[in-house]
Amino acid sequence: MGYERYAPPPGMPRRRERLALYWKLVRGDRPIGWLLLLWPTWWGLWLAADGVPPLWILFVFTAGVWLTRSAGCVINDYADRWLDPQVERTRDRPLASGAVRGREALALFALLMLAAFVLVLTLNRLTVLLSVVGVLLAASYPYLKRYTYLPQVYLGLAFGWGIPMGFAAVQGTVPPMAWVLYVANIFWATAYDTWYAMVDRDDDLRAGAKSTAILFGELDLVAQAVLYALVFVALALVGRQAGLGVFYWSGLGAAALLVAYEFLLARYRDREACFRAFLHNHWVGMAVFAGIAAELALR
Repeated sequence: MGYERYAPPPGMPRRRERLALYWKLVRGDRPIGWLLLLWPTWWGLWLAADGVPPLWILFVFTAGVWLTRSAGCVINDYADRWLDPQVERTRDRPLASGAVRGREALALFALLMLAAFVLVLTLNRLTVLLSVVGVLLAASYPYLKRYTYLPQVYLGLAFGWGIPMGFAAVQGTVPPMAWVLYVANIFWATAYDTWYAMVDRDDDLRAGAKSTAILFGELDLVAQAVLYALVFVALALVGRQAGLGVFYWSGLGAAALLVAYEFLLARYRDREACFRAFLHNHWVGMAVFAGIAAELALR
């Protein structure tokens, strides 16, 4: 699970050592977060364009996903520098270990968000305005675990914001279907991040942090089943509203089977198994996207 302490190779030049630490800080070595943000963004872009979106818009959003996810990791670690040293999985992150200073992290966050904003400035005004909301969501999310048991819900709000932005970029408006898809992503992100929170639940309880895993307690698997059911209800509504056919429904069927496997993995709530269930959601997002892309390409 990556609990090992980071140590640069012997003899590494200091500049390369710093870059390696920054790469670790933005989770460049762990693409799962980028992928979980990418799939719903692509869901929205393909549905908004009724097929492959304009290439520049596709590039802006794909690059923007990496930049904003990386920035989110930096600001998350900055906000959690009081908590991460107390959690087994995170105690050796660059900020938690003191290898990177707080002001360095803030400068890196600003640089990444500025690069993402420059890309968005090439799109229409509505998309630019919506991007401001996205910045606020990304910057404020990490602080929620101090005050509410629902930071996973807020993560869904932040991770899915590319959906209304994608519709705005392609269509110049955000139709009701986009908001239904956005809600589907909120449920999905809450569910997969609850698997993640179940990994840290004991450490979070000791440190005084909050999460849905703590809120759900012994009913965590039941709550997860409800959340995933709501994901598929919302996605079914999207499919019906968009008039999607057999390929889309096949994609949803495959995604449902993948989710069932996650429950099989995590049924005993073992830390490693819950982490594997979290990682497995990449395939869920891909299955839904494959259904959308195939349906729009072949109908």
